[in-house]
Formats: sequence, structure tokens, C-alpha cells
Amino acid sequence: MLRRVIRGVFPPHNKNTAFSKVRILPVPAEVNIPMSMHSGVPAKPVVKVGDFVKVGQLIGEAAGFVSAPIHASVSGVVKSVNAFDFLTGKKADSITIAADGKQELYERLTVPTVTNMQEFLDAVKDSGAAGLGGAGFPTAAKLTIKDIDKLDYILINGAECEPYVTSDTRTMVGGAEYVHVGVQLLKEFMKPKKVLICIEDNKAEAISSMKNVFADDPDVDVIVLPSMYPQGERKVLVYKVTGRIVPEGARLHDVGCLVMNCTTVTVFARFIKLGVPLVQKVVTVDGTAVKTPRNILAPIGAPIKELFEFCDGFVGEPKKIIFGGPMMGVAQPSLDMPVVKTTNAVLAFLEKDISVPDATACIKCGRCVRHCPMSLMPVNTETAYNLNRPETLSQLKVGLCVECGCCSYSCPAKRPLVQIMQLSKGMLREYNAATKAVAGDNTRKGAR
Repeated sequence: MLRRVIRGVFPPHNKNTAFSKVRILPVPAEVNIPMSMHSGVPAKPVVKVGDFVKVGQLIGEAAGFVSAPIHASVSGVVKSVNAFDFLTGKKADSITIAADGKQELYERLTVPTVTNMQEFLDAVKDSGAAGLGGAGFPTAAKLTIKDIDKLDYILINGAECEPYVTSDTRTMVGGAEYVHVGVQLLKEFMKPKKVLICIEDNKAEAISSMKNVFADDPDVDVIVLPSMYPQGERKVLVYKVTGRIVPEGARLHDVGCLVMNCTTVTVFARFIKLGVPLVQKVVTVDGTAVKTPRNILAPIGAPIKELFEFCDGFVGEPKKIIFGGPMMGVAQPSLDMPVVKTTNAVLAFLEKDISVPDATACIKCGRCVRHCPMSLMPVNTETAYNLNRPETLSQLKVGLCVECGCCSYSCPAKRPLVQIMQLSKGMLREYNAATKAVAGDNTRKGAR
């Protein structure tokens, strides 16, 4: 049998909180909840200043097919509805709620009736679920696929290959019951031929938990993978586990696969079982600046400064705060930034741990090529980008880049290769759009 080799890198795991049981954050004085915590169209606010809301109450309704509803994470009074997105700074609504500390559950919450595919999709949407691995794509839209009879595999992604992050690990251990419920729902309504629980081999407790839960289920296999980054990237995971290649521009279901983050599965499972939507999130709080790293259950919208305070503060002044892991995470400008649906970790680092040497000239060593999981050529892409050659970028298949950062991590010259890859994809999109517009104009002129 041909051995499937996945390229990548081996950063230190630093899973300091792997055995840290989840602790509950005290209710913050107020929460700031963006309406754009998911891919697609931001949710539309349905509350106004002065309204009293309770936990689980709808405050933002889905504004389209690729959108997701948003619910109050605390009980209290709506303090403001701002035309400002706390995450991006762009014009998108955010709702601030002054908490009363009582955490009263909204009395109109009910357990949904789920007896057919449409009711299942409706319940998934009403749960507020979006890709909690970081992508944020609304889960109901993701599950709405054509040719469902061609779905062979559903992969439950518990790889969690980013350093430091362990929130999914704790979900698979402490929330194993709801992983099981979610998988049974997926089996019943999506009808895959097989469900594969995919976990890296450095998570022994999670592996044991999942094997125990699914021990008597012949339709579910627990797949133990070697620990390597970016093992959990969806296209990489599909190839590693099934051997199927997702072509450029194709979606996973085009090759008979679907990848679901393990925590996302528990969100709609809890809603269908208990009637409570997504209002809180387990977040790993770690990094060299953090005094006591922990996994914390925090309400959506809680300011991250309160998470750090709950971890006994800092050992020194943090020079960089990151949402997510150190490989693909996004630096944050302020400790006032809120926890959102896709926040799986908040990391704080001391200056000595985040300083990067100035980039030097490329020495053509080829390490970026050898370590790229998509077998791309970042060094050639950088040249094409600098020369403004979008046609060459297309030939180099830059659209396949998953922006994992392996190229930058492995580069001895410290070239900003992943940033160049991102910019190159933007250049190619603009070129393709302009080419399409010209072709459309020519077609209209010919029709005259």
C-alpha cells in the first residue's frame, strides 16, 4: 500500500493545559457581542438599547443562508448597539450587555423537535453553531449539501495540532457524551458510510475517552494520527485519513468528505438535547506571559482581560496577544477584545518569545517547498508576486495555499512567506475578477 506522506513542521507542542479541567469564569460586568462572529453575512440585531435580555435569548437573527443567529450570553440590560465590530474595526454591529450577575435562562427556550432532515438543519442553525475550529463557517450551511448519498466520510476533527491549544482536547474528555450525541445525529441524518474521529497521538486522555464512548459503534472509528502541524487542516486531514485529494476550487463534499470540529458537534448536540444555544466557549489561556495557564469556560463577549485576570495575571508585560494558536492565530490590539464563537485560545507572550529577526535574502534552500503540506513553491510565489505576475501565480496554484505558516516557520532567512502567499491570493482574485469583467464586456459588445 502506498504510504501517504504529509509535509509539515514539528513546533514544540507546549500543551501545558492538556490535563487542566475547565474552570468557569465569573460573570463579567458586561459583554461585547459582535454580530459578525461567523463567515458570511453578519447577524441582524433584534434588540435595542434598554431591553432586558436573558441567557440564550436571540439578540441577532441570521441574515441569510450563510449566516448564524447570535444569543445573549448573560442576563442583563442592552447597554448599546454599536455600528462597530470589536473584532475587525469595520462597520458591523456589536451589542453590549450590562450583566446583572444572575444568569437567568431565557424562559422561552425549548428542546427542538428533530424527526427529519429539515428539522435537523433548522435545529443546527438555531443552535448558533459555526465552525469552532476557527473557520467560523455556519454549520447548517455546511451540512446543506447536494448529492448527500455520495457522502462517504464525516471526519470529526480533534487533531488540535496548534501549539498550546487544548480546548478541543478538554471537550473530548469532559464533553464526550455530547460528542457521542452529535455523531449519532450526523449518522442519522447525513448518513455517511463511516464516521472517523481524528486525534493526534499526543492526546492520550482524549483518545481513551473517544474509544470508550464509541467502543460498541461499528460505524465509527477512532483514528490516531502522528503529531505534526498542520495535521488538523481540513484538506490535509482528508488526504491523510482517506487518501482523497481536494482539487483547487473544490469543496470537501466534492470528494465525498465532510470535516466537523469536535467542539462544533457538541454545540448542536447540546441544543438538540437541552434546548440551550451557543452562549459560552471553552478557551485555553496560555503563553509565556501567563502566570497560571488554564482552560476557562467563558461567556461569548467576555473581555479577554478578565480571562487573564482569572489566570492570576501576567508574569511580565505581554508584548503580543493572540487569538488562536501561534502558527495561524491573529494578534489582538487590546485586552478589551471579546471572546467570540471561534475563540479556542487566547495566548500572551513576553517580548523575548515573539521577537523575529529581520528578513535576509533568500538562499534558495528549498525548505519552504519541502515543508509545504500542499506541495506548493512559496519561494517562486514570492518572486511572481514581487514581479506582479498573476498569470504565474495561477500556474503555481497559489489558490491551494491553506495559510498554515509552515513556509515562514521553516525559512532560515525569516522571509514573510505566509504573508506573501496571502497577498498573492488576493492579487490573483483581483486579476481573475478583472479578466472576467473584460470578458463580460466583450460578450455584451458582440451581442450588439
